[in-house]
Amino acid sequence: MKKWFSFRSEQKSEKELQLIRFIIKEFGYRPKKLRYFKKALTHKSISNTVESLESNERLEFLGDTILDAIVADFLFHKFPNEDEGYLTKIKAKIVSRKSLADIGQSIGIADHIVFQKGRSIRMATLEGNAFEAIIGAIYLDGGYEAVKKSIHHNIFRLHVDLPTLLEEEIDFKSKLFIWAQKNHLEIDFKTLREELNNGVWKYEMEVYINSQAYGKGTGSSKKSAEQVAAKETLSLMGEI
Repeated sequence: MKKWFSFRSEQKSEKELQLIRFIIKEFGYRPKKLRYFKKALTHKSISNTVESLESNERLEFLGDTILDAIVADFLFHKFPNEDEGYLTKIKAKIVSRKSLADIGQSIGIADHIVFQKGRSIRMATLEGNAFEAIIGAIYLDGGYEAVKKSIHHNIFRLHVDLPTLLEEEIDFKSKLFIWAQKNHLEIDFKTLREELNNGVWKYEMEVYINSQAYGKGTGSSKKSAEQVAAKETLSLMGEI
């Protein structure tokens, strides 16, 4: 009889099995303690009405912090020649409310969130918050390396379009040319240095306005170095 009861206690409901399949499919992680993931998908609108339920807010806080650290680590190694300002801007785009809500919507997280229907709740906010809460749940259930693997192999690879995010970065070079045209000035970019160290290219570019040197910038490509040089020039001109 003990064995029968032990076996029965381990049985999962269809809803629980759906949740497990969802986490495996979208996050590449097999839950060990399902309670973390149930909590991650429980919104305060329902937990406030059911005493036995706890909302995902604490897990959201944890997931937000872990996600920040993993994205920062990824960008630090991905762009070894970019400064902290550039890395901060790209990180902000990846972990923005909109980006996380878009990822949540893309993986269908709304189908698994438990919330009080009929209330005026912005679904995109629920999706983004629940996504962060699941990151927190994976961390508690499997540790930092499990979260890192999940984000790198599933989230970055399938849901983060890094080239597009980089293209959308503030285009200081275009701003500089527009400013120069308005003021009837001639802009030119010159390469000061171009070198390869340990398989990594490093470029240093300088802006010339009417043949006079102004801002300088370094980067892993001429394009990124030009952006830094253009930004410095705009700053010197009092335009930013």
